[in-house]
Amino acid sequence: MKIVDIREVTKPIASPIRNAYIDFSKMTASLVAVVTDVVRDGRRVVGYGFNSNGRYGQGGLIRERFRDRILDADPASLLNDDGSNLDAHKIWAAMMQNEKPGGHGERSVAVGTIDMAVWDAIAKIEEKPLFRLLADRKGREADPRVFVYAAGGYYYPGKDDTALCNEMRSYVNRGYTVVKMKIGGASIDEDQRRIEAVLTEIGTEAQLAVDANGRFDLETAIAYAKMLRQYPLFWFEEIGDPLDYQLQAAMAEFYPGSMATGENLFSHQDARNLIRHGGMRPDRDWLQFDCALSYGLVEYLRTLDVLDQLGWSPTRCIPHGGHQMSLNIAAGLGLGGNESYPDLFQPYGGFPDGVQVEEGHILMPDLPGIGFEGKSDLIDVMRALAD
Repeated sequence: MKIVDIREVTKPIASPIRNAYIDFSKMTASLVAVVTDVVRDGRRVVGYGFNSNGRYGQGGLIRERFRDRILDADPASLLNDDGSNLDAHKIWAAMMQNEKPGGHGERSVAVGTIDMAVWDAIAKIEEKPLFRLLADRKGREADPRVFVYAAGGYYYPGKDDTALCNEMRSYVNRGYTVVKMKIGGASIDEDQRRIEAVLTEIGTEAQLAVDANGRFDLETAIAYAKMLRQYPLFWFEEIGDPLDYQLQAAMAEFYPGSMATGENLFSHQDARNLIRHGGMRPDRDWLQFDCALSYGLVEYLRTLDVLDQLGWSPTRCIPHGGHQMSLNIAAGLGLGGNESYPDLFQPYGGFPDGVQVEEGHILMPDLPGIGFEGKSDLIDVMRALAD
């Protein structure tokens, strides 16, 4: 049993949308196929992965560093103890040889993308959905019912309040009970008007979360917090720079509601520093670490261990990214839910065909691996790379 090839292609996911910090007019993503020599149901097992939106494709790092470290390793050194499957932890260690600690940068995205594909292959070799494999390994009961919220509400050329409200209404009509919109890309008065328009539109049918994408300095953050605290928001997300823990801690004094952050922290050390110094409150705040951007599930397991040591429940984790990998982690390891992009970043966002949102939750289908084969538009793109 061995990995015979690792293939990467950089794909455009460009869109005219923007948040408070970046636009997506030239956004790309890496798609990876980990090809094995294992055959299941007459087809060679291939694991697939891709990086989350907001970070660009990682083809250079994947092809120049991480791919060859796996392919050059002794195949037996990448297997589990009984040789019956690949070992994601050993493969991760092979990728990270000769890498200095710290300075995570973009390499965490490259490693996380390959790691996703490795776990997809491992679960397919065991002929199990990844969420059930993860639950079995943790000795817990998998819960196929996962909370999901709808992310959108981007700034868009010509998009007025009516269009924004229509977008949010469409999510509620599709079964979501929490919807999210962007703020910080306009004046505070304009954002307040947009928020009030959406709250009027959704009424008591859903809750609204707002996301500033790390835009605010302390003075602006305080002004927004004082404005926002009058509304029954689900959370106030990424208030300031993700590494400004002092700003994050200060916001707890001005914003009594729930805060959320973590999507731009890329290691268990970053997570530990956020909890130690960021003033996050385990009774109400949310952590959004995204395995696809932060060295993969191998590192995410370390992050969950750190959170446990610091008194945080995994149920306070709702990952960024809107991908099926985090859905599997949520169902298998008991996270609080997952982000969803019902209309954006296709074909990578969304769920397998036929999966519906009901009362803010989806039921995971019993598909081997991560379940990419159940999403017809996505698996077509993936198989084109593998074949």
